[in-house]
Amino acid sequence: MNNIDLAKLYHFDEMFDNTSKPHSCYKDYYKWLSSEEPGNLKKQQIEANEFFKKIGITFNVYGDLEEEERIIPFDIIPRIISEKKWLAISKGIEQRVKAINYFLNDIYNQQEIIKAGILPLELIKNNTSFLNEMVGFTPPGGIYTHIIGIDLVRTPNEDFVVLEDNTRTPSGVSYMIENRQTMLQIFPELFDKIKIKNVTNYPLSLLKSLKECCSINKNSKKVIAILTPGSHNSAYFEHAFLADEMGVELIEGNDLKIKDKKVCMRTTQGYKPIDIIYKRVDDDFLDPLTFNPTSILGVPGLMDVYKSGNLILANAPGSGIADDKAIYSYIPDIINFYIGEKPLLKNVKTWRCSEKTHLKYVIDNLDSLVVKEVHGSGGYGMLIGPKSTKKKIEFFKKKILQNPNKYIAQPTLELSTVPILTNKGLSSRHIDLRPFVLVSPKSIKITPGGLTRVALKDGSLVVNSSQGGGTKDTWVLEEF
Repeated sequence: MNNIDLAKLYHFDEMFDNTSKPHSCYKDYYKWLSSEEPGNLKKQQIEANEFFKKIGITFNVYGDLEEEERIIPFDIIPRIISEKKWLAISKGIEQRVKAINYFLNDIYNQQEIIKAGILPLELIKNNTSFLNEMVGFTPPGGIYTHIIGIDLVRTPNEDFVVLEDNTRTPSGVSYMIENRQTMLQIFPELFDKIKIKNVTNYPLSLLKSLKECCSINKNSKKVIAILTPGSHNSAYFEHAFLADEMGVELIEGNDLKIKDKKVCMRTTQGYKPIDIIYKRVDDDFLDPLTFNPTSILGVPGLMDVYKSGNLILANAPGSGIADDKAIYSYIPDIINFYIGEKPLLKNVKTWRCSEKTHLKYVIDNLDSLVVKEVHGSGGYGMLIGPKSTKKKIEFFKKKILQNPNKYIAQPTLELSTVPILTNKGLSSRHIDLRPFVLVSPKSIKITPGGLTRVALKDGSLVVNSSQGGGTKDTWVLEEF
């Protein structure tokens, strides 16, 4: 396994070296920052917060009785990555994304990786993310994951490693774009001094990439829509934002009906056929005739239209098997099996609680590990051993032993840090990075940088907005 064990390493600060001098990629920015009055920076931070409130950059928190909808916190100190480092990251992401699509194509068809003994059959057979309805069906161009988010963390030796793959409905791209727009508005002079790669063209790139997947109605204009669960969804701001930026319709299940073997949306001129749906609805709710019979978020018969070839769904139903956290631990083997290469980006060492020897190690070392649900997301259902009480550790031990297949464990990572602006000045906080990838039969496009999430609480390792984290603008320098 091509993993890295980070348990005993210290964190790496991305802005300053151990002598408090800025790293080379931060030199121009730090020169500017040092010339700014602290009071002026605080005013600009307030201005940024007001801008976010004004345009309503929000997310919803499930189960929060006090305040369901919140403004996402934003910090004005950017995270900066050199072009050389970014090129290396991009090559690793491209390799990984190719292997994931090969894997999905194989696992829903020949299952050669299982026949070869690389992947245990039980990992697929007992997995709720594996959809039998997709067996024997290949989406147009063999593309299952049209939009992918690869979560990266930076280690003390300055390498980026993959924490997890998001192949269902990765969110956060709207925050990435609004972060950049906010910085452009508040610090226009900075973008004249420092050349930074563009991220604001993402919606148009997404539109183009989706169109490249479509062989339906080759001689006509492609009709694209974004399917949302509705305004109460945690990522609704993003759904509406992307629909507006792409110039496509934002639809809900009650806007749709099946007509002449096509999915059609209601318009003022009657029902109009759709060629491509970018779905932000979970697979289980897409079609009550195929999946959850109580769902009102999708449309009855949608899967029949999809499998007949009259519709493209992005991402394809069943893609979630590839971001299963147990499958994640096999990604180095998956890359080697389908591409014949060693991974350019390493995995974090992972123990699968479904295996007896792994389970024993996890139970014996819970106080030093991070435990995650195999299908979990958003920072929910996690145990961070070193920061947990004995009572919580004992509670989690019982949960794991009751259903070990549900959990994996990893070392407690000392994520890299970048300063945030506080009332007392700069103060380092832990961060991660989610680059966004667009895949079509013609190309793989990786947005330079992506979304940097930051743990705003001092010492916290949890960067998810649902758990108190915020975001930063991510700059990839143009150096060549």
